[in-house]
Amino acid sequence: MTLHSTPPVPGPQQAQVAFHRTELSVILSLYGRMVAAGEWRDYGISCLSDMAVFSVFRRSAEHPLYRIEKRPRLRNKQGMYAVVGMDGQILRRGHELKTVLRVLERKMIRAVD
Repeated sequence: MTLHSTPPVPGPQQAQVAFHRTELSVILSLYGRMVAAGEWRDYGISCLSDMAVFSVFRRSAEHPLYRIEKRPRLRNKQGMYAVVGMDGQILRRGHELKTVLRVLERKMIRAVD
């Protein structure tokens, strides 16, 4: 007698939200300028089922200074992009990534003594 085992049938794959190449290009361009200015030192990317997050760190052992979030479910409401501060406060939300990231570029401009 021979027993046949059938391979497990995978369930429905839950898609992950991720940043597109063009979105990453915009984010990494800002990241490079901030690293050159000495403001940022490390980053992390998380791709979850409902959102993608680009976290920015001053040091890798800290909590993130900022989170750049992409939530496709909010595309038709407030906009799917948001910049969230270290305290969890949403600094800016919108439909266009470049517009939302301007809130971080303003923090790079400082008065020179």
